[in-house]
Amino acid sequence: MIAHPPELNQLPHELKSAFLELNILKYLRQAGFRKRFGFSSTYLFQLVFVLLFHQKNWFRLLESNKSESFPGKDAVYRFLNHTGFAWRRFLTLLGTATLKKVDALTSVDRDSVFIVDDSMFERNRSKMVELLARFKDHATGTYYKGFRMLTMGWSDGHTFLPLDFALLSSGKSAINGVKENIDKRSHGYKRRQEALLPAPEVIVSILDRALKAGATASYVLMDSWFTHAPLIGQIVARGLDVIGMVKNDNKRFLVQGRKLSLKELYAAASPVESKKRGILRSIQTELASGIPVRVVFVRHRTKKSEWLAILTTDLALTVEDIIRIYAIRWDIEVFFKCAKSLLRLQKEFQGRSYDLLISHTTIVFSRYMLLAWQHRQSTDARSFGGLFYLLCDEVGTIDWVVALQQLLNLINEVVQRAGKRISALFQRQLQQWIAVLPSYIKACLPISCCES
Repeated sequence: MIAHPPELNQLPHELKSAFLELNILKYLRQAGFRKRFGFSSTYLFQLVFVLLFHQKNWFRLLESNKSESFPGKDAVYRFLNHTGFAWRRFLTLLGTATLKKVDALTSVDRDSVFIVDDSMFERNRSKMVELLARFKDHATGTYYKGFRMLTMGWSDGHTFLPLDFALLSSGKSAINGVKENIDKRSHGYKRRQEALLPAPEVIVSILDRALKAGATASYVLMDSWFTHAPLIGQIVARGLDVIGMVKNDNKRFLVQGRKLSLKELYAAASPVESKKRGILRSIQTELASGIPVRVVFVRHRTKKSEWLAILTTDLALTVEDIIRIYAIRWDIEVFFKCAKSLLRLQKEFQGRSYDLLISHTTIVFSRYMLLAWQHRQSTDARSFGGLFYLLCDEVGTIDWVVALQQLLNLINEVVQRAGKRISALFQRQLQQWIAVLPSYIKACLPISCCES
């Protein structure tokens, strides 16, 4: 195994403590990340992890004057393209452990939820990416090339933690298929098989893995794309309640033996007396499959003459609690925005291999998880983005701080070998020099150098 100086991939000071506290490298080793020769897996992982905070991609970093300090391009790409690494196991271990730490800080009266949603994973300029497919963006009505990033996270309304994901392709609109030389026993091949499964089936398997790993929550929050009777039934069978937006389509609800559409259900619902003017009506009914639910109708925020419907399987909740808990679903939208705009999801590495997409997305998720934990621990009012840019600034100072500490250590060694008179002279001069330095530089110096 190639030896490497520990200072090459140093983390920002604030981030380093969280990195050690969450035992990220420990879970990487537990997931079976090992190499027989070359740079270790833990070193390459940490190198890619901290790359973002240098505000350079891998190509630009290798072109910089620091290139001699880093491994070659092929070493990193071989690590990211490896089909045998269990990236999902690593993310599950890290996510579950972090969840338990966050949950310990959460009041027992606070509701915790699983949130399921998908987002665009765009590769519009690509042609040869494995399993690349064409999808429609329903928000804009346009088509894009890439994948559907189906994600499940956990939230207590304050901290969001991404627990698992799947990059879904499409059998109907696929542009490229699976490479033929993939070992069918590998983790990478299993992820490729999963990419062609229907989203509801993948959601159930993701939920089962999270529950098996020890993650707990009271509700599963979904938007209208996933709130359908078959999936709701499978979630309820696992002891969880569902809260989700309902699409006004051909669904039918049972009311006193009659099958009603959502529009007819609104007319049959009773008006709600609530302090919140946006809550219009509520009704207890059943899905066509026989699952009892409550549907709450709220006023559309931008189109005042229209309404939206929110469904829950927990009949004990008040209409205000249903709206309050469903509002937590917005946390995953914030996560998607942050992952793409700040953490460089889709942009940092442009490989053609499906394994690289999985590995880099997992690293982005682990970055967010670490930042979320650091943000939860912070006592000040910094925003998530503010914390991110502060850490980027700190990474920029790491190189000269290391050099300055090495210089002072060298001076101390020389002073200790000199006579008492020369040693005392050096100490006085050194203390006078340190005394006039700015306070932010003094904070980076070894304590021993600042002592008289």
